[in-house]
Amino acid sequence: MQATSASILSSLQNSEAPIAWQQLLTDVITAFNCSTGTIHTLDKGSQLLSLQAHKGIPPFLLPKMEAIPIGKGMAGIAAQRRAPVEMCNLQTDESGVARPAAKETRVEGSIAVPMLLDGELYGTLGIAKPMPYDFTEDEKRDLLKIGEEMSRHLRAGSVQPTP
Repeated sequence: MQATSASILSSLQNSEAPIAWQQLLTDVITAFNCSTGTIHTLDKGSQLLSLQAHKGIPPFLLPKMEAIPIGKGMAGIAAQRRAPVEMCNLQTDESGVARPAAKETRVEGSIAVPMLLDGELYGTLGIAKPMPYDFTEDEKRDLLKIGEEMSRHLRAGSVQPTP
């Protein structure tokens, strides 16, 4: 059965089991018909976004994505603004929001949303498609809700260690 945003949300809301980051990311990517994605959690000590799961990211880019400062790149800006940051086509974007190396992912339509619970930042969730795309308001709302439930698990400490 293919994951949907509603099934992901329901699973997160109705489970006390630890989050399996990689499976959750795979389910989100599938539900939104995307090809790549990342989950970063906020390290409260360093105030850096720490990579927990990734899919479809070229290996040579991973070192640049392991720890992201708040305010840098799409994930960092979504964290700073506490709002979704999206690009219809990352390949042609000249706003400076996406880091130059991000173009090496070969994705186009992309979005990063903050993971928030009661106004507190817990991390970011980013997904992208291999073609130009504008995410709908419903999709943005669903991604923010998924991020909120992920944050609830982080607050409760019910996450699996990253391998």
